[in-house]
Amino acid sequence: MTDAELLAAADAIAERAYAPYSNFHVGCAVLCRDGHVIEGVNVENAAYPLGVCAEKTALSRAIVEGYRPGDFTVVATTASPCGGCRQWLAELQVERVVFRNGDRVVVMTADELLPEQFEL
Repeated sequence: MTDAELLAAADAIAERAYAPYSNFHVGCAVLCRDGHVIEGVNVENAAYPLGVCAEKTALSRAIVEGYRPGDFTVVATTASPCGGCRQWLAELQVERVVFRNGDRVVVMTADELLPEQFEL
């Protein structure tokens, strides 16, 4: 699957986001090493800190399905990942991240997105 196809999948799934407060719908599509694609969306909550990002939703789903760090080749998301999601991308050893930043499509490694990341 190409980066463009994966970003198109993220665009399509973004419509399912639950974003009644911001109306900012974000979709994420994760390409696993075995070719499986796992999708996620942002889910808001009236208590704002309790909402979850699309990247966390998709990656959490992947973990539930048995995937582990190193199993993820590309994460495509419709918006630039937040700082917390960048840590998730780094910890789960995502090889490449594709996202929209305004009118541009950006491709970076997790290390480029989050230099000096936290490690135990």
